[in-house]
Amino acid sequence: MIDRLSIRLFGLSLFLLSCGSGSNGAKDLLPQADITMEELDKRILADPSNASLFAQRAFFHEKHDSLNAALRDWDRAIKLDSLDPRWRIAMGDLRYRTVDLPRAQAQFERALQLDPKSTEARLKLAELLLVERKYPEAMVQVNDALRIDDQDPQAYYLKGWIHQEAGDTALAISSYRTAVERDPDMYGSYIALGLIHAAKGDPLAMEYYNSAVEIRPESVEAWYDRGMFAQEFGEDSVAIASYARIKEIDPNNALAWYNTGYILLEHQERYAEARTQFTQAITVRPTYAQAYYNRGLTYELEGKLDSALVDYEQAIALMPDMDLAAQALGRMHAAGLKVR
Repeated sequence: MIDRLSIRLFGLSLFLLSCGSGSNGAKDLLPQADITMEELDKRILADPSNASLFAQRAFFHEKHDSLNAALRDWDRAIKLDSLDPRWRIAMGDLRYRTVDLPRAQAQFERALQLDPKSTEARLKLAELLLVERKYPEAMVQVNDALRIDDQDPQAYYLKGWIHQEAGDTALAISSYRTAVERDPDMYGSYIALGLIHAAKGDPLAMEYYNSAVEIRPESVEAWYDRGMFAQEFGEDSVAIASYARIKEIDPNNALAWYNTGYILLEHQERYAEARTQFTQAITVRPTYAQAYYNRGLTYELEGKLDSALVDYEQAIALMPDMDLAAQALGRMHAAGLKVR
């Protein structure tokens, strides 16, 4: 469970770091939603020594995934005003986003040199250290941030993550709960709490997942976690409804189709309906070996062995070490079908 949660939390960390922690920093300079690149270029030409304008253009580039251009503009902002920690934090964010951790760390550390009381820089450095599994160093930064601001929800979230990595789920739960007390919209903490309680088979997990989808109703991650918990604990209707929501958000999400099919097949013996779901999973992910296998199983259970054989052969072609497919082909051979 720790490894699974660690992977999930790293994904959350990328989201949360990009959202910022503590003060808003350079995010205060986000360009107007309707501004164009041409307008930003004109402003820079008119005032080329204004670091804030380069910061605005850097954010514009980031929004449009022009990351190299964004890096150049952050570098320019730093050269124009090297004492402003906001530019360092923003540059660190971008380096972190591109998984250039050493350079990200250097920027966060420089920001702290410029502003030792910046909880934003301190927590971002802590998060980076956490991802690098430098837990004691990360905890030092978190505790220092809490001495500056003992109400910061991101600090408690990170503290929970550190405790979770150390295997102390009780302290992790306490920290995550404190985070949501400080900020009831702390999505990441609800997901983390849901995962911890789900691993223990605790029904409280569903409450945390429900809170997560209320905060971010378009989150495939939250709906999937909710669906998986319901599926594993026999709440088929809740699971199917969760996967249906994912299909609305992302029709090409193969897992949502596959998991729905699995429930219909394994829990409810609704073979034709399950087959429809597996077929759609294959349509959006043609290399989905498990979907071929399970579709083959629906055919076999209905006595349609020729169709089952085709799917089993495709499954083992895609995944040669799939034991279930090999066993299924053995059954087909025993039934007198010619297996390739």
